[in-house]
Amino acid sequence: MDLEQRIAEILKKDSYNVYDLCEIVSILRSEKGCPWDKVQTHETLKKDFLEETYEVLDAIDSSSVEMLREELGDVLLQVVFHADIERDNGSFDLDDVSDEVCKKLILRHPHVFGDVDADTVDKVLTNWDKIKKQEKQQETYTDTLKSVPKNFPALMRAQKLSKRASRAEISLGDTESLCDEIAGAAKAIAQGDRDKLGNLLFMCATLAQATDLDAEQALMDTNNAFIESFEKLEASGDRLDSKNISELLNNEN
Repeated sequence: MDLEQRIAEILKKDSYNVYDLCEIVSILRSEKGCPWDKVQTHETLKKDFLEETYEVLDAIDSSSVEMLREELGDVLLQVVFHADIERDNGSFDLDDVSDEVCKKLILRHPHVFGDVDADTVDKVLTNWDKIKKQEKQQETYTDTLKSVPKNFPALMRAQKLSKRASRAEISLGDTESLCDEIAGAAKAIAQGDRDKLGNLLFMCATLAQATDLDAEQALMDTNNAFIESFEKLEASGDRLDSKNISELLNNEN
């Protein structure tokens, strides 16, 4: 079927499914397709993929079903686009992607698709981690640390590293000791030891892990609170330099 016929088949439809999406992407990336789409690579699309993912998170936070549906479609487009690039390279296609993730889900849920007993969330997660280590041939705890994606936001990655390190039964400190170390690092920074900043942020992420909090989410919430407080301060007519950071973050007026 030539390109014109393929386009005609798409245009006569009233609704579409994921395989129609694959066909549309293939048409766009064809020699006579869209000049922009056909020159894209995995590397050029990285930023777009990340931005679309964050837009899904915004949709979830806004509790908008319509927005979530749209943004999930944009993420699905990214998945299909990357799979189509590799289909042209002859390595895999969307069916192969689906096949692999289905097999992964079956393998990592032996309590559902097998005869393993796991009737609590903790047991499920323990089994998941054990199976994952076997899959990825991770023989040491260091291997699990190295597998944490380097492209994660730094604070998120720090907490993930702390979590995985704790599985090796290595104590990274209790809440009280971590708070003392954080205070010490903050003091060192104030005295000019700028190299301690990374240590301070990592210890804050570790403290979040120790107290069962999400460091990334906590900082995002504080970012939003900062904007709201700043807006109130600016609207009040007060001098913008009349508040320190603590007062501003705790401003409820």
